Amino acid sequence: MVLPADNHVHSEWSWDALNGSMEQTCARAVEIGLSALAFTEHVDHTKWTATADDFDEDLRPLIGPDGLLTPPVMDVDGYLECIQRCREKFPSLRIISGMELGEPHRHEAAISKLLHAGSFDRLLGSLHCLPDGDRFLEPPDLFRKRPAAEVVRDYLTELPRLIAGSDVFAVLAHIDYPFRYWPADAGPFDPTAFEDEFREALRALARSGRALEVNTNLPLDPRVVRWWHEEGGEAITFGSDAHDPTGLARGFREAAAMVEANGFRPGRHPFDFWARSG
Repeated sequence: MVLPADNHVHSEWSWDALNGSMEQTCARAVEIGLSALAFTEHVDHTKWTATADDFDEDLRPLIGPDGLLTPPVMDVDGYLECIQRCREKFPSLRIISGMELGEPHRHEAAISKLLHAGSFDRLLGSLHCLPDGDRFLEPPDLFRKRPAAEVVRDYLTELPRLIAGSDVFAVLAHIDYPFRYWPADAGPFDPTAFEDEFREALRALARSGRALEVNTNLPLDPRVVRWWHEEGGEAITFGSDAHDPTGLARGFREAAAMVEANGFRPGRHPFDFWARSG
């Protein structure tokens, strides 16, 4: 089986990828037979209340005395220069430039300024934080404060607002992001308990003409892909969300088989989005 492109990869140019290396990730891609990958580095403008214990020691200085984590500005010039060096060093590998835009519906002006600073092939939209009073929190802290089901419903309900509020991205990343942190004491996670909210978000994404990412950091429940097909979704991408070379394309064979079983097929080239087959 030819592996699909990994369309969600981080390197040392992402502020939280402490073990990232663009060059070593490209070497790993060649080693495992991956023909294409996209370095979609984190671009985050939201400041959120953070618990220091949730972060590696090297990242804790980003948390100020007020408890807010302020993500550093991405070095666009350095990133694009590194992309070009890797393209020259790995000519057989399709290396796609990109960014993962956190909460793009809340930072239109900042993102517009950034996009004018360089050319990017692949833009992901992602939701990492939700409002909590006059601040923002990520899922680990939200689950500590609120019932688990409420956090997930709030997350899924925010997604249509993100989709309607920003047209700069082509792919919605990790629709199941909060489930990475689902608390054990809440019992087994059952996506059917949130089917209405999932379908509303998927319907909004389908109407916008954009693609859904199958993120393999946590295997996506096949029912979500089936709902995507039923709600009119036309395209799917695959992303490992790797933050170091060892995570590249993890679980892709299983994910590709699952996606194909739920009504999508690969394009002519491994770097093409997968399209609905019926």
